[in-house]
Amino acid sequence: MSQHFDLIAIGGGSGGLAVAEKAAQLGQRVAIVESGRLGGTCVNAGCVPKKVMWYAASLAEAVRNAPDFGVHAEAGGLDWAKLVAGRNRYVANINHYWDGYVVEQGITRITGQAQFVDAHALAVDDQHYSADHIVIATGSRPIVPRMPGAELGIDSDGFFRLESQPKRVAIIGGGYVGVELAGVLSSFGSEITIVALEDRLLAMFDPLISATLKENMAAHGVQTRLEFAVAELARDAQGLILVGQSGERIGGFDQIIWAVGRTPNTRELNLDAAGVSFQSNGMIPVDAFQNTNVPGIYAIGDVIGCEPLTPVAIAAGRRLGERLFNNQPDLKLDYDNVPTVVFTHPPLGKVGLTEPEARQRYGDTLTIYETRFTPMRYALNAHGPKTAMKLVCVGSDERIVGIHLIGDGVDEMLQGFGVAVKMGATKADLDDTVAIHPTSSEELVTLKVPVRRPGELTS
Repeated sequence: MSQHFDLIAIGGGSGGLAVAEKAAQLGQRVAIVESGRLGGTCVNAGCVPKKVMWYAASLAEAVRNAPDFGVHAEAGGLDWAKLVAGRNRYVANINHYWDGYVVEQGITRITGQAQFVDAHALAVDDQHYSADHIVIATGSRPIVPRMPGAELGIDSDGFFRLESQPKRVAIIGGGYVGVELAGVLSSFGSEITIVALEDRLLAMFDPLISATLKENMAAHGVQTRLEFAVAELARDAQGLILVGQSGERIGGFDQIIWAVGRTPNTRELNLDAAGVSFQSNGMIPVDAFQNTNVPGIYAIGDVIGCEPLTPVAIAAGRRLGERLFNNQPDLKLDYDNVPTVVFTHPPLGKVGLTEPEARQRYGDTLTIYETRFTPMRYALNAHGPKTAMKLVCVGSDERIVGIHLIGDGVDEMLQGFGVAVKMGATKADLDDTVAIHPTSSEELVTLKVPVRRPGELTS
């Protein structure tokens, strides 16, 4: 005999917890199916432990820079074991919080791997459960390509299981994960080489940001090998080796990290039994309201392939709960102008369209403002990273359709400017805002002369 719920969320990560919480608060009978720890990738092997490592790396950099300001400080090396133990305790505390919170909210936790039996029923181990509404929020996992020697590398999950600091590291992939891990390990003193198939780092970001990131990384000692297609991993007496498709070999590494993307956790769900359509890569198509092709089955988060970010999954989950159970049939998440930050060293971020994307959409009606400078944080340090900023504006009123930033503090400043873009701010609105001095963020409200006007293309 199956147990029936109003809503079952498959996946106890950001999206699943958000929709389950909202439904429970609205008086529904709710269950979450999760085979691992609550919190999903973000809490257990993503944003949270990564940010702890990022803070530690930032402190290491601050110690190195302190003598230039007359502050006596000397790096004494990194106690990797202590850092990892503290990080793991922090993550465990969050797991403990969620364990208690779902109980407080009256949410039933079902441990195991869910598989569809039909459009309204799931099997978890030997038990069956049914629901009027089922939300697929199973997240994603790192990709490790099939090639000779692939097992010689680790993925980002493996990075968080390292018991000691690797000293010579090759990172395959120039996306979010690759550049973040490169910055952390480089700040700790590891020798880093990023190998990527693309012709620039973070190819999905504005070219100004990619170029400045590469420059900052080079100044930090990170080597990059772009447009390099890895065909094989191998090992010799000197260490691990990357073998390119042309036979070129890059070696001498004691660790290789795969950071070439993620794949949705959908193949184990038996979607065919429910009639849910999915793509060859495992992604589940949904409409603007998170509906799959089957009534009563929804998908949110990484499994839909749209803005795979923790706050996006949370926002989509909460709106879905309100739509289903609080008489708000038109409520949905607007996926336009979602701000995002990459925790490189220094961090970078964007909201809205890149300049190439804006040109494709709006043609030659763009006005572009840019600035590059050494922030005051490094006024007495000859080797401080550069800050760069770009405003992408469209039309005669110069409505802002894109903001792109890299530099110290941009991770915090972008949130407020993201609100401005979402509200339709124009360049005149920024000009009319009194600057906070001396800060890096004031540059965004004091830019005067455009670097490109309507009809002018990039050189």
